[in-house]
Amino acid sequence: MIDIHIEPRWIGIAAALLVVVVGGFFAVRAYLRRARRRALLNRLERIAVAAVHQVLVPDGMGGFIHIDHLLLTPRCVLVLDTRRVAGLIFGGDQMSDWTVMGRRRYTFDNPQPALYDRIAAVKALVGDVPVEGRILFSNVGKFTKGIPKYVLMLDGMEVEFPAVDRSVESSAQIAEGAAAWSSLVAQLRPSPHTFTKL
Repeated sequence: MIDIHIEPRWIGIAAALLVVVVGGFFAVRAYLRRARRRALLNRLERIAVAAVHQVLVPDGMGGFIHIDHLLLTPRCVLVLDTRRVAGLIFGGDQMSDWTVMGRRRYTFDNPQPALYDRIAAVKALVGDVPVEGRILFSNVGKFTKGIPKYVLMLDGMEVEFPAVDRSVESSAQIAEGAAAWSSLVAQLRPSPHTFTKL
């Protein structure tokens, strides 16, 4: 029978190394998440005159509805629901569940009906100002059978919503929505939901 004896100091050193490695892993993950968030917010600032993030909007029935991002763009108030879904995504307008094939297979509810509710809640607060909505997916996923209605991939965002022209000529158009935007923002509350990964 072999008797193995490990000195207590080596156990302490091994435990300390494990703590450093695990702590480093989580620190890197947190850093990457913050970097993705900063990159997304920078991109949203380019296409928006003004923006608010992670807010609750009155739903017209005494409650509130969560919205990831609300942007005032030259053409509309834009409601953005953000999703980070890795893998191949199978989804369509008439499907109640969308399927993801990646490291594992899973389904999630079609996000379009919830987007319609968010758009309706914002429309009720801004009057005649146009309101649009998009479900913004990160580039780690791919729709293999075509992109459903109101879905926007991150790489295509600036194509559909170009960077804001901040020249004097465009300021009159932007000013039209500014009063409605101020009224909308005054009715918002901060959301307890965490920032959506993208």
